[in-house]
Amino acid sequence: MYRERPAENDQEHIEDLIHLYIDGAFDRRELLKRVAVYTGSAAAAVAAVGPEIMAQSAPPTGTPANASVPENASDVQWFWVDYPGETGTLRGYFTRPRFETQRLPAILVIHENRGLNDHIKDVTRRVARAGFVGLGVDLLSRVGGTEQFSNPTAATQALTGITPAQQLADLRSAIEFLKVADFVRPDRLGAVGFCFGGGVVFSLAFNVSELVAVVPYYGTPPNPLPSLDSLSPKLLAIFSETDYNQNSRIPELLAGVVQRRKTVGLHLYQGTGHGFHNDTGAVYNANAAADAWSKTIAFFNTHLNA
Repeated sequence: MYRERPAENDQEHIEDLIHLYIDGAFDRRELLKRVAVYTGSAAAAVAAVGPEIMAQSAPPTGTPANASVPENASDVQWFWVDYPGETGTLRGYFTRPRFETQRLPAILVIHENRGLNDHIKDVTRRVARAGFVGLGVDLLSRVGGTEQFSNPTAATQALTGITPAQQLADLRSAIEFLKVADFVRPDRLGAVGFCFGGGVVFSLAFNVSELVAVVPYYGTPPNPLPSLDSLSPKLLAIFSETDYNQNSRIPELLAGVVQRRKTVGLHLYQGTGHGFHNDTGAVYNANAAADAWSKTIAFFNTHLNA
């Protein structure tokens, strides 16, 4: 039956589907098909998705030269690692420069709300190509790992069942693993996260003193903000122009860190939408993504290689 306006709970499902589309989980046709289940018709699905999403270009077919790092890259070594967690074994995707013999700073890579997928593995390999050890954490480890889910919607739903406290505990376990891992300088640890993972990085910044530098991409700062005195690592925050909810928190965040003389950088990229760094998603912006990644690596080089 046709419904002019989706029910409140249906609207939440629609927003989740739009978010998955932006992150590259499926194409626009599949988005409208899934939204129509809640709206009752294709026309209502188009209206529910909104003109801004409908006007976005199709997902890209490739990435700029040297952006992506393939699994068989000769300069990067990767392997799966298991390490103990609060309630069992956790799993991560470990990367390093193949021919480096010295211990290196390490960077946690925290995925979007679809789990540790191929895109985030690629980003973790990019960390290694930049000269760091990378650990792509799988925050779905508690429920069997990302690979147990046949579609991104199921992975997202499973992730919502893992509480922020549990996520923080698993990330602390990842940090403890890195502190004793081969190839790693235990006193030079950082973190980068995207979307959901960006919000997690903000949480880490206020709760984990072992981190030296962190870079959240379009993550939502905690609300309310914890005491800025508890912000331990150096912070570089990446935002997109149309992320209005996240951007509304910028003035409070900046005022607090400046008042306390904390090291902070912030870049808001005009003409971009949430998820612009994801080269498998619908709103990928190659120029902004390249610039943001360059700034990210420079930031880590400055503070982790000191």
